[in-house]
Amino acid sequence: MNAASSNKWYRRLKPPLAVIIAVCVLPAVLMIAFYALRPVSSVMAWAAVSVSAPVRGFLGLLSSIYPISMMEVLCTAAGIWLIYYLIRTIMVTAHRRSKLKILAKRLLPVVVAALYIWSLFCWLWNSGYHAPGFASRSGFAGGGVSAEDLIAVTKSFAEKANEFSLLVNRDTDGRYIADRRVMFAESTEIYDSISEEFPVLSGRLYRPNSMLYSWLMSRTGYSGMYFALTGEANINTMPPGALMPATVAHEHAHQLGVFAEDEANFVGIAACVSSGNVVFEYAGYLSGLIYLLGALSSEDLVAWYDICDTLSDEVLFDWNENSGFWQSQRTVNTGIAFIDSVLTTVTVTVSDAVDSIYDGYLKSQNQQLGIKSYGACVDLLVEYFSVEIAP
Repeated sequence: MNAASSNKWYRRLKPPLAVIIAVCVLPAVLMIAFYALRPVSSVMAWAAVSVSAPVRGFLGLLSSIYPISMMEVLCTAAGIWLIYYLIRTIMVTAHRRSKLKILAKRLLPVVVAALYIWSLFCWLWNSGYHAPGFASRSGFAGGGVSAEDLIAVTKSFAEKANEFSLLVNRDTDGRYIADRRVMFAESTEIYDSISEEFPVLSGRLYRPNSMLYSWLMSRTGYSGMYFALTGEANINTMPPGALMPATVAHEHAHQLGVFAEDEANFVGIAACVSSGNVVFEYAGYLSGLIYLLGALSSEDLVAWYDICDTLSDEVLFDWNENSGFWQSQRTVNTGIAFIDSVLTTVTVTVSDAVDSIYDGYLKSQNQQLGIKSYGACVDLLVEYFSVEIAP
């Protein structure tokens, strides 16, 4: 093909200017519409239920075909392409006269792509933060709980955690062991019981995916992540296994349309303890116990000590192992003092920066507690489970 015929072929396939403008403007229109309608909870509720849920469900179905995290695959591919494209852009513009014009022309597709990604994310995920949440849709009263109920529910969780800690598999050193693949496969059924009580939790779940970059998630302090643009629950597989089923249940809660972190924590714990699956029941009671004891420590320290004294060796082992793991991820130990000091500083700085960014993001999406909302599930736990243990 000669140059002339090549140019004719290009001109024949080149879309009209109006189409190019429409494609570039569309994401801006979607974003403006989202931010303009964000205060209208009825519109956000419609978007979360009628648009977001079916689209995320379809994406989750596609992602479940592959045994690896599609979020990581797509983000890695996008990162590599972006680096290549920016280097190529620098090379192309370096030897041209109209540098700014060429630079703007080459950066436009990147900006448009970023706007498409963010606008889709807004409608598929952020819309749920501005719609009525699980608690309000499910009849929870809210308004705080009494110290007596907090103590009673914490004692109940401690007793159940002690009981189920003896039923899960352990190695000769007493360390919790479980087949992660089996646990992931069984996780798609753990909401069967709780969804009968709360119909808003009905829906199809898909097997979670193990993260290739679990080490990075561990260093930044996160055990899992739900990604709306692929509809999948991504699980950090590095932490000790005792609490991993609760992490899976939490991400499944997001998959079912529970957006707020405190509500997803509560829903995940409630699903675990009602699942009839020992592995998930133990994780649910242990996870709930940790949150409840955290709240109780600032409410009644004497009661906190009394309940801690009743915990079994197995519960304490799993709790301490989990705490030790996360603490170890904030330090680097190569054996060389200077390198350890520098890398530890970098690790802590990056982790704190990620927390700060995520905290700001949550607060910008109507989650006033930010990352503290992860522990704000205590009121829901006490309100729900105090009814079960009431005489």
